[in-house]
Amino acid sequence: MPVPPSAALTQLAHSYGVATEFWDWRGNHVSVPVDTIVAVLAALDVDAGTDEAAERALAERALEPWRRQLPAVVVMREGWTPWVPVHLPEGHELTARIVLEDGEVRSLRQVEHWVEPRNIDGSMVAEATVELPGDLPLGYHRLEVSHEGGHAQTSVIVTPAALHLPDALERDSAWGLLTQLYSVRSDRSWGIGDAADLAELGTWAARQGADFVLINPIHAAEPVAPMEPSPYLPTSRRFVNPMYIRVEEVAELGYLSAAQHQLVEWHSDDARRLNALPHLDRDASWQSKQAALKMIFRTERTHRRRRDFESFCEREGQGLQDYATWCAMVLERGLPWRDWPAELQDPRSEAVAKERHRLAEEVEFQCWLQWIVQSQFIDAQRELLAAGMKLGVLHDLAVGVHPDGAETWALGDVLAKGVSVGAPPDDYNQLGQDWSQPPWRPDRLAELDYAPYRDMLRTALRMAGGLRVDHILGLFRLWWVPSGAQPLEGTYVRYDHEAMVGILALEAQRAGAVIIGEDLGTVEDWVRDYLAGRGIFGTSILWFERQDSDAPKPPETYRKLCLASVTTHDLPPTAGYLQGEHVTVRHELGLLTRSLEEELDQDSKQRDAVLDELHSRGLLRKGATVDDQVDALHKFMTWTPSKLLGVSVNDLAGDVRTINQPGTYEEYPNWRLPMAGPDRQPVTLDQLMVSRRAKRLIKGVTRRNPI
Repeated sequence: MPVPPSAALTQLAHSYGVATEFWDWRGNHVSVPVDTIVAVLAALDVDAGTDEAAERALAERALEPWRRQLPAVVVMREGWTPWVPVHLPEGHELTARIVLEDGEVRSLRQVEHWVEPRNIDGSMVAEATVELPGDLPLGYHRLEVSHEGGHAQTSVIVTPAALHLPDALERDSAWGLLTQLYSVRSDRSWGIGDAADLAELGTWAARQGADFVLINPIHAAEPVAPMEPSPYLPTSRRFVNPMYIRVEEVAELGYLSAAQHQLVEWHSDDARRLNALPHLDRDASWQSKQAALKMIFRTERTHRRRRDFESFCEREGQGLQDYATWCAMVLERGLPWRDWPAELQDPRSEAVAKERHRLAEEVEFQCWLQWIVQSQFIDAQRELLAAGMKLGVLHDLAVGVHPDGAETWALGDVLAKGVSVGAPPDDYNQLGQDWSQPPWRPDRLAELDYAPYRDMLRTALRMAGGLRVDHILGLFRLWWVPSGAQPLEGTYVRYDHEAMVGILALEAQRAGAVIIGEDLGTVEDWVRDYLAGRGIFGTSILWFERQDSDAPKPPETYRKLCLASVTTHDLPPTAGYLQGEHVTVRHELGLLTRSLEEELDQDSKQRDAVLDELHSRGLLRKGATVDDQVDALHKFMTWTPSKLLGVSVNDLAGDVRTINQPGTYEEYPNWRLPMAGPDRQPVTLDQLMVSRRAKRLIKGVTRRNPI
C-alpha cells in the first residue's frame, strides 16, 4: 500500500491548488503518490521533501497574504462589489482610490470588517478592508492605497459577466470548415498551405454558405531545422510562424530588380516541387521562403510602409524584441538554448543586450517577418468577412509551448520547471499523455497581472473572428507530470479559473470575437455549466456523444452553445473512422491496453449503433457506400440545436488517414500529411474547389434551419 501524505503535506498541497486525490475516467478514486505531490510543489519553489519542511512551508504560506499590503491582482466581474484586504502597520490611517483605464480617479470607501491584528516578523500588522464599486467599467484599472507608512498599488481587472454572442449568431446558427491550414496546398503554394491559401479557401467556402474557417494553431516554430511539425508544440504562442507567408503578396516584391525577381521565381519553382511529395517538408519550404524574404526585406520600403512597421514594433514592445533576439541567437548558436553560455540564458542580461545590438539586422528581420505574417492573416480575415462570412477565421490556441522554445527563454520564471503538461489516462489514450510542455505557474501569472496571457490572446484575436482554446479545461486545472515520471503518475494543479476565463472573455468581447472551448476528456461536472454561463462555446464530437449504452445521443439533445462536428483532428477523417483506421493505427503502434479483438468489437458496436440511428431516421439506405455514410452523418449533425457546425476539409476531400495520433512522436507522421483523397494521394485546394464529393457534402449541411 502506498504511504499517504501527512496532514501538513496535504494541507500545503491544497493551498497551492495541488490535488492529492482525484476521480479517473472510469470513475475510480485515485490517491496521488507522495513523490508526485512533493515534485509538483518543488516546481512551485516549495520545499516539502520532509514532514518538517512541509510544516515550515505551510507556516510560511499562512503568512504570505499578511506580508503583502495588497493582493497581487484583483479580478472581478462587472457588477460585483468585492472586498479587498489591505495590510498596514497597526494604528495607521488608510486612504484608497481606483484609477480607471481611461484616467478617471474614484475614491473608495472602507467597510467595517474587524480582523485581529497579527505579529508579522516582529511588527504588529492590521487588516483594513476596502470595497470596490459595482459600476466599474470593463477593463484594466489600478487600485492605490496610502497610509503613513507608505503607498501600494495593484491591478483590478473587470471582466464581462458573460461574453456576448455576435448579432448574427443570436438570430441564427452557422456552419464552417475545420482544417489544418499547412495541409491545404494550392498550385501556388510553396509546399505548405499559407495565409493566401486560407483566403482562397475561405472566400470559396463563403460562396457555399459557410460562415467560418477554423484552422490549426499558427504559433511560431523554431527558426532552424528541424522545424517541429506539431502546431500544438510551438516555440511561442504569442507570435506566428512565418512559414505561412505568401511571398508573392508581400508589397515590397514589386520594388525588386529584374535579377532579384528571377531569383524569387527560382526559389518559388523549387518550393512548388514540394507540392508533389507524399509528406510535407516544412524545412525545405521555409528554406526557399526565407531566402526570398531576405531579399525583399533588404529592399527599400515606402514611408507609409516604414511607419506601419515601426508602429507594429512599438505596439509589440519588449516581447517582440525578446522573441526576435532569441531567433537571431538560435540561428547563430543553435538549440537547445540551455547549452548557451549562462549569461545568454537571461534575456535581461547585459550580454544579451550586446548580442541584440550585434545581431541588429537579423533581429529586425525577425520583427519584419512577424509584421508581414500577421498582416497577411489580418488581410485574410478581412477578405472572408467581405465575402459574407459571419465570423471569418477562427484561430486555435495551443495548451503550451516547447520546453526549449523562445517562450521558456523569455518568460522563464512564469513557467514551471521540472514538470510538464499532459493528460491522465482516458478511453482514447489509456496510458495517459505527456505533452512535454512546461505549464504556467499560477502564482507568477497573478504577480504579473496575467500580462503574458493577455498579450498572447490579443495577438490571436487581432487576426480573427474567434478563438478555439485547446483543452480549455487547462484554465481550471492542468495535469502536471514530474520529469522522469510516467504520464499516469501526475496530478492536477488548479488555476484561478475566474481570472483565466474572465480575462479571455474580456479580450474576446473587446475584439468582437467568439470563444470555443475544447472541453473533451475528463471534465468535472460543473465546468461545462460554468463555461456556458460565461458565454463560452463547448465542443461536441459525434463519436463521443453517447448515452449510457453505445447508443448515440439524439442530435436534438446537443448543447446549444456549442461547436458540433462529426470528427476532430485527433481522430481520422470520417471515412477513415468508419473503416476502423483509428483502431488499426493504434494497434500497429502498440497503444492499446486491450486486445485488438476487444477494441474492434467495442468500436464496431459503437459505430453500428450510430449507423443504425441513421437508418431509423431515414438518412441511410441499405447497401450505402462509405461516402453515403459520411454525408448522412453530417446531415444528422444539422439536426442539433448547436449554434456552430464544423465540417472537416479532409471529409470534403474523402481523406481516410489520421492527421495526428496522440501518444506518438516519430512512430507516425503526425502533422505531416497533406490533404488527400480516398486513395491517399494528395489533393490540392484547386481540385477540392471543383470536387463533386465536396459540393455534395456541403449541400447537405447548408440545409440548416434557423434557431
